[in-house]
Amino acid sequence: MTDLKKCGHQGLNLLNATDAAKQVAAGHITAEKLVADCLQRIQERDPRIGAWKFLDPAQALAQARACDNGERTGPLLGVPVGIKDNFDTKDMPTEYGTSVYPGHRPKADTESVAVLRRAGAVILGKTVTSEFAGPYPGPTLNPHDTTRSPGVSSMGSAAGVADFMMPLANGTQTGGSVIRPAALCGIYGYKGSFNHLDGTGVRHIKPSIDTLGHFGRSLDDIELMRTVLVGQIFRPLSAPSAPPRIGICRTSEWHAAKPETVAMIDFCNRRLRETGAHVTQVDLPVPFVRVMESSFDIIRMWELLKAHEDEIAHHLTAFNPWFQGAVEQARGYTETDFNDALEEAAAVRRLLAGIFEEVDILLTPSALGIAPKDLLGIESHNFNYLWTLMYTPCVSLPAFTGPRRLPVGLQVIGPQNQDRTTLEYAKWIEAAIQEISEVYPVALAS
Repeated sequence: MTDLKKCGHQGLNLLNATDAAKQVAAGHITAEKLVADCLQRIQERDPRIGAWKFLDPAQALAQARACDNGERTGPLLGVPVGIKDNFDTKDMPTEYGTSVYPGHRPKADTESVAVLRRAGAVILGKTVTSEFAGPYPGPTLNPHDTTRSPGVSSMGSAAGVADFMMPLANGTQTGGSVIRPAALCGIYGYKGSFNHLDGTGVRHIKPSIDTLGHFGRSLDDIELMRTVLVGQIFRPLSAPSAPPRIGICRTSEWHAAKPETVAMIDFCNRRLRETGAHVTQVDLPVPFVRVMESSFDIIRMWELLKAHEDEIAHHLTAFNPWFQGAVEQARGYTETDFNDALEEAAAVRRLLAGIFEEVDILLTPSALGIAPKDLLGIESHNFNYLWTLMYTPCVSLPAFTGPRRLPVGLQVIGPQNQDRTTLEYAKWIEAAIQEISEVYPVALAS
């Protein structure tokens, strides 16, 4: 448990989620003080970072007081959580990152938000997302360097956790919208297996690909929120006693990797062998390249077109340029193209299951490299979208720093529906590499 004296004048917002939950449950701190310190941090920093779309401090503090006076219970008692603005909330606006729904007030919570409330979490507010969670940049900046991108889509959630505005936040991923922002912001990010986390009520842009995930400041934080969302009892993660069989998988996108990413993967290859792990290089067969080159785009564009028929009919010109271009591209596909793409993706998932008979986990980069300076560029998910399409659990470890002491993320990928096991292997890898690597936390930009 965190020594509270170390928080000093900086406040309880420095606590991670597991420690905060323990401290509140034990009566060592109040939920009200924890939430107040988070709100103070937001007041000080968010005018510069831009992580929040909606905040009601009075409402957040009222939730916290309800925790303190015994009206609420649960494993997340008093823990502040940021909610991405494509999750419906009954007591806060949900605008889906678009101007088309100004001040929209849903009648009910998304199921996962309702679960968080029942677990005692304080729903702090709504974090910034790009329009319908697409890959278009938004107003949020990277807390480590405000001249750089925090990633897109789930960028408000990632930046808020990285800047110590709250210990937990949720997100969604179609391409790389959880893993990449986590990597660029230097925190832990987890994308669950497809349908592992209940997405009922989330406004999906691509229903057969979109996957829920979340952000935290430790692997146990990630596991705590995962267990709450799937209705399990939380147990701290324990690394496997035996070294795992690890596949280093560079994929056909390896040519795009930045020097710091190449150095990270090369280091992991050497270091993990030294620790006794069985490390092999995994070269994906040709069908994987085909689904990356065509199937993914066909599926996501076709489903975007179908999911937003009404908005497209009435508001297309109000949408960002990427969305408008995606609609035009989607109109070039047929339903046959879409069904063929779904079948090809399913076939490749079966091939991947065979690969996981030979290795326990795969390692790839989480992003191309450190956070880019291009604040207006379209998101690049080179090392993410294949695994979203494959329905696998993924976790980004903030294990390394690169140029300018900016974070470089390492992605751990496990077999579909082996989410806790994947997190346990991630814990083993983190322990194996952190003796030598430069590790997070990286000093935040002043």
